[in-house]
Amino acid sequence: MKAGKCEVLPKDLLRGRSRFQAWRSRRLPGSRIPPVLWELAVGLVSSYGVSRTAEVLGLDYYRLQKQAQEAADPPPASKPTFVELPSPVVVGKQCLLELDNGTGASMRVQLVGYDAAEVADLAGHLWNAE
Repeated sequence: MKAGKCEVLPKDLLRGRSRFQAWRSRRLPGSRIPPVLWELAVGLVSSYGVSRTAEVLGLDYYRLQKQAQEAADPPPASKPTFVELPSPVVVGKQCLLELDNGTGASMRVQLVGYDAAEVADLAGHLWNAE
């Protein structure tokens, strides 16, 4: 602010300035402005503009402008990614057969993923066996 101007600042700008002054009084040389203070400054930009906010808070105009633009721009949507899902485990046809040909010969067969024609052939061989 210029020394010749007597301007009454709104309360939120005064609070923002006092928070920045408090941070500057205890910061280590070379440390960056914390994100919380940037958020405060960007919030004030929406009400008072970049120029006035930068002047009152003692910030670089262009840096504050960039922060305000980044906050206003929505983050880019993430690109859809291809995710290959494993094929589900298909439970095939299962059956348990106990075949008896009447002469004392018997066979117990457990089939998984069978074809009905194969079961008929197997049973035919058992019954025709002597």
